[in-house]
Formats: sequence, C-alpha cells, structure tokens
Amino acid sequence: MTMTIDRTTAHERVPSPPIRPVRLSLTPAGPVPGLLDGAWWPRSRDLLRELPALTDVLDARWGRITRVSVNPAHWPVIPRKVPATGHTVHVGWFTDEQDPHKLILLSYTAGRWDLLVIPPETSAAAASRLMGAAATPGSLLTAGSLMANETATRDAREYLSQEEEWETDGGPSMAAGSRSRPAGLLDSGRGR
Repeated sequence: MTMTIDRTTAHERVPSPPIRPVRLSLTPAGPVPGLLDGAWWPRSRDLLRELPALTDVLDARWGRITRVSVNPAHWPVIPRKVPATGHTVHVGWFTDEQDPHKLILLSYTAGRWDLLVIPPETSAAAASRLMGAAATPGSLLTAGSLMANETATRDAREYLSQEEEWETDGGPSMAAGSRSRPAGLLDSGRGR
C-alpha cells in the first residue's frame, strides 16, 4: 500500500486564484414583466466552473436556485449536478424547446427566471449592449432575437469598416453625386 503525505503547512500552500465577480445584469422590479429577467456573461463554456458563482449571487437575491436548464448548443459538457454553496444545483437540457441563448433558473420557493447567456468570447462593448437590452423592463425581445440583432449590427459595422478601408486604399468613393467609370472602360481618345 502506498500513501502520500502532504507536509506543507497552510502558509506554504499556493493560494487559490481570487474569485472574479459574476458578470450579470438583472431587470429592475416593475409592474410589467418582460420575456427576460436579465443577462449573464460567463467567462467560459464550463458550467461546472461558472454556475456556482452565478447561483451564489442569485441565491441571495431570489432564493435558493435548485434547477437550471440550458440548450446544449453552446455548452460542450452538461453536468447533471453542480455543487453550489450549501446545496446542489440540478442541471437539465432541452434542444428544441429552449432557446440556445437562454438559461432558465428555477427556485422551489420563488419561481422561474430566464437569462440571456452572452457567449464568453463576446467583446465588452457588445456584451454591454446585450446586457442593457436584456435588462430592459417589459421588453418583448427573446434571447435569440437579441443575439441575432447584435450579430446583424456587428456584421454591418464590419462591412462599413471594410468599405472605409477600401476607399482609403484608393477604391472608388460612392459619395453622393460622384460617378465612376465602369471597370475596363478607358478613354481611348477616339471621336475627337
């Protein structure tokens, strides 16, 4: 039989990395409920790592979170149970029934909440816009429509940026009133 003995003392052990705050925006309480209760921007796609910090914050605000439901489209591994402070959160998944960009949280004592899940690789500016939109009281936008709107906005910005870059590199300007000759037509001097 082999035994390993840890001879390090408490002050010699490597400290664990500090816990980073949860990136979360919640809809303020109001008379008109919306389709979403806010947005969550996890730092990774690892539910086992990300959910405990989220549930710790929400347990204090909404009551103990006991169940979470996700769509597996954006989560490579879905654990059945996730240990949280003082309890276990059960995790389930639905493919067709649940929006891929939404997280559903359930509490036996207080009810249900739906959060937009912002992909971890999202830029800070885009995440800020999405968090604000998802936390708008009375909004009728779904998680999927918010993400589609952000994707369309990003694509339009990229296209305009490419157009500006092309014009500054000598491409034709399409400013109002300017006309350019079609490619391949040169004035040959005939007909003068």
